[in-house]
Amino acid sequence: MNRYKKTFSKLKKENKIAFIPFWMIGDPTPIKSLKMLRILAESADILEVGFPFSDPLADGPIIQESVNKALKSRTTIKECFKIISQIRDEYPEKPIGALIYFNLILSFGVEDFFKQLKVSGIDSIIIPEVPPEEINSKIESKFSLLELSKKYDVSLVFLPSTNTLDTRLEKIIDISSGFIYAISSPTTTGGKIDFSEGIGKLITKIKNKTSIPICVGFGVSSPEDIKELKIMGVDGVIIASKIIKIYRKNGEKGVKEFVEKCKKVT
Repeated sequence: MNRYKKTFSKLKKENKIAFIPFWMIGDPTPIKSLKMLRILAESADILEVGFPFSDPLADGPIIQESVNKALKSRTTIKECFKIISQIRDEYPEKPIGALIYFNLILSFGVEDFFKQLKVSGIDSIIIPEVPPEEINSKIESKFSLLELSKKYDVSLVFLPSTNTLDTRLEKIIDISSGFIYAISSPTTTGGKIDFSEGIGKLITKIKNKTSIPICVGFGVSSPEDIKELKIMGVDGVIIASKIIKIYRKNGEKGVKEFVEKCKKVT
């Protein structure tokens, strides 16, 4: 069993869902981001990390600011992998997912990037601007992303939302592994969301078609949100912007207290 299967299986037996905090590597510096990841890892069931990119289209202003701080600190892709490797050594059983935009992968070299994902101990990757319809397209005249993900045992994670067409949702379900990242509302990250009937219907629709775990993000910002989504039947929740906001206002201590509260209600 891989790390995702082990984690979700264990949580299901305990009647819990996965708490998945996110942090942008390099914010505010590579060293301080490593410290933040260690703080998050103590409460997290799964970690999500971001590779800073200058044009993060899926992200709202809070994560965009986090990206800018990481870029200002001159965080490179190689430094991102180095930090992830350190976290992997310290938390060998904890799944780690990465969010990265495709231009960074191209600049590194596509297959070399997937090799490094494997070497660093990354379990999954989200590439927000690559649609599922393109996942079988050959890149650099050699492999497709789907082939590379299988070759290097890295799960591809996609982000269906409440307005995703059924045909695309079927495709996402067919090629997903690790988990499916369901977007609570078709918007950018960080906005305040009233969880609508739509997300409940999306969760039910996916669960009727697959046993792959469903995790919800975008707008999840409190223990109360976690409780609400747990009742809806999700397998995990992702929190990003709220953690960054707390860090800006109350520092590491504030983040530690917040994530501990979140973990208690899962």
